[in-house]
Amino acid sequence: MITGAQCRAARALVEWTREKLAGNSGVDALVIEEFERRITLPDRDICDRLQSALENAGAAFIAENGGGIGVRLKLNRSEVRRIGVLENEGGIVGTDAVP
Repeated sequence: MITGAQCRAARALVEWTREKLAGNSGVDALVIEEFERRITLPDRDICDRLQSALENAGAAFIAENGGGIGVRLKLNRSEVRRIGVLENEGGIVGTDAVP
């Protein structure tokens, strides 16, 4: 289950307002605000709906893995190809392709 901080960070990464997340998840914007501000903890169904909407927008949630929970922005295949092209333009080539 995601945390309020992850929700807020994911929203920032996908550049969504609370209202846009509300529209895409079916969760009231006030519930999202109170979750992000740690005022209330919604039930698992609401958290799952928020997480699903944010993942569909490009956020990837990182579970506790010894380094702490987090969130990052997924890259689509065309972005990965573009990064590959840029890396081959004289910079150091890395092995950081994102699936």
